[in-house]
Amino acid sequence: MSRTLHLLFISTRREIMQWLGWRAFLLTLIINQMVSPLIGLAIWSVALPGNHQISSYYVALLAVQLMTVSYENHTFANGIYDGTFSQQLLKPQPVILGPLGTNIALRSLHLLFGLPLLIGVGIATGTNWDPRMILLALPALILAAILRFLFTYLLALSAFWSEQAHAIVSFGETLIFLLGGSAAPIALFPANLRNLGEISPMYALLGFPAEIMSSGLNQSQILSGYGWLILWILVFMLALQLTWRAGLRRYTAIGG
Repeated sequence: MSRTLHLLFISTRREIMQWLGWRAFLLTLIINQMVSPLIGLAIWSVALPGNHQISSYYVALLAVQLMTVSYENHTFANGIYDGTFSQQLLKPQPVILGPLGTNIALRSLHLLFGLPLLIGVGIATGTNWDPRMILLALPALILAAILRFLFTYLLALSAFWSEQAHAIVSFGETLIFLLGGSAAPIALFPANLRNLGEISPMYALLGFPAEIMSSGLNQSQILSGYGWLILWILVFMLALQLTWRAGLRRYTAIGG
């Protein structure tokens, strides 16, 4: 276990140093991730003037987005397409350590470079957060980051069967935008859709931590949300293992 953590640390550090050399591109990625929450903030602030809960929610959503974003359709799927994935199979370490190290590095840099913009948006909107709710949201944020990695990585595994992995992951991102609370807070959904949205993995990996941070949930909703979040992590871990084994058999069978 200690060896695996050490290898993950080395991979993460290497990726951080590499991405620091691509600061201009990194800044482009960060701005791109901030667009959807900022658009949502602008639209719903106009639609519901005077509702300070909206601004708190979308600033929290912006923070969650920066700390959970995943790019496995690029960092993993491209390796299958260009053949470098075969080199990863020969290394004496789990293949997942590479994409996971890149994932942690990018999230860390997203937060580091995005923090000044995040603080600026918070000041401009007059956002005030309850420190107790932020502490309560931290476990949800960590679990949401795990779930989003599993979700994106699972979709990226479609590269074993299709050349459209980028489109498949993009479709998944669209679902996150629509059902995760970015297009509209789940609380504003019609009752029947709200009940569906609250149990979806998209809400668990994005909107749920943001709603805790912005004090938009009561105790029973928080407990229920944590339950669904943990359940979805277990479901996607199982799905990822099964898909990985099937995909690896296909890759080796066709001479990868």
